[in-house]
Amino acid sequence: MENSHSAAYAAAGVDINAGYEGVRLMKPFVERTNIPGVVSGIGGFGGLFAPDFTGMAEPVLVSGTDGVGTKLRLAQLLDKHDSIGIDCVAMCVNDIICCGARPLFFLDYIATGKNEAKKIASIVSGVAEGCVQSGCALIGGETAEHPGVMAPDDYDIAGFAVGVVDKPKIIDGSKVREGDALIGLTSSGVHSNGFSLVRKALDIEHAGLTVPLEELGGKSLGEVLLAPTKIYVKAIRALLDGGIDLHGASHITGGGFFENIPRMLPKGLGARIVPDVIPKQPIFDLIQKRGDISDHDMYNTFNMGLGMVLAVPAAQTEKALELLAAAGETDAVCAGCVSKDARGVDFESV
Repeated sequence: MENSHSAAYAAAGVDINAGYEGVRLMKPFVERTNIPGVVSGIGGFGGLFAPDFTGMAEPVLVSGTDGVGTKLRLAQLLDKHDSIGIDCVAMCVNDIICCGARPLFFLDYIATGKNEAKKIASIVSGVAEGCVQSGCALIGGETAEHPGVMAPDDYDIAGFAVGVVDKPKIIDGSKVREGDALIGLTSSGVHSNGFSLVRKALDIEHAGLTVPLEELGGKSLGEVLLAPTKIYVKAIRALLDGGIDLHGASHITGGGFFENIPRMLPKGLGARIVPDVIPKQPIFDLIQKRGDISDHDMYNTFNMGLGMVLAVPAAQTEKALELLAAAGETDAVCAGCVSKDARGVDFESV
C-alpha cells in the first residue's frame, strides 16, 4: 500500500508490509478457488458471494467452524506448512456435509507471533487446496501478528465454512431405522484429532520424525502424521446425486466412535460395528502399543481408519458402495448396522 508504513508499529513487532506481501503471494492460490457466485477478491473489508438457490424450495444456510488443534506442532517441527490448511477446511466442510449441505465459501483466520509472508502464503495454499477439493470458494480471511503473546515461530489457524441445503433434504438422523447399514469411508490417517495423545504416546518432541519406520511400511512418522484430513464432500454428494436415501452421517472427529456415531442416531437406537472389516492402518497400532492405550480409549479418541460413517437403507448398500467407488472411495466398507439392541456403540469384536 502506497505510503503505508509505521516505524513505531514495526519497532513494537508488527510489520504491516509483511502483511501486504503475504496477500500478494497468496492471491494466485485464492484465485484457484473461484466458483460461480464469487463477487469480490481478497483485500476488501468483506467477502462477497452471490449464491444460486435455483431449484431449492426452502434454502437453509449451514455453517461450521473449527481449527487444527495441536497437529500444528507437527507442522512446526517439520517446518512444513502447505497442507495444514487442508486440515482446517476439512474439519469444517466435513461437518456441514453431514447435514447434506453443499459448501459455498470459506474464510480463515491465522494468528502468528511473527508474520513471515512466505510461510503465511504456504499455509493459505493449503486452505485453497482444501476449498478446491470441497468445491467451495475462499473469499476472505485475516492474518494477525501477535508479538509478545505468541513466540515468533508459532501460529494457529481456524476457519469457518458456509453451505446451503434445501430444508426438505436436510439430513438430521430422524430417518435412521433399525437395520440400516453403516457404511464407513476410510480416513487418510489420524486426521486432525487426538494429537495431544499422539504427541504424548509417541514422544513427538524427541522422535525422529523423518526416519523411515518398518512399522509404517517404510514411511516416516512425520509423513504419516502430517497427512492432511480427507475431505468427503464429493463422495457424499455422489451418493445424494445418485439417489441414495442417506439417513444419517457422522464425521468421526474428537471423541472417536463413541461420541460421534450416536449423534446421528435417534433415541433408542445404537450402532453395532464390526472392526475386523475396517482397513487396518499401522499408525493406530503404533500409537496404541507405544502409549499402552486401551482399545476403548483408542476408539474413544481416534477415527481408527474411518473418517465418516453413513447410515443408509440396507437394500441400498451395494448401490451406495458402487457410487462411492466411482467417486474415488474404493476402500469404503459396510462396517456394521443400526440396532435397537446396541448400547450406544457396540463392537462385535475388538
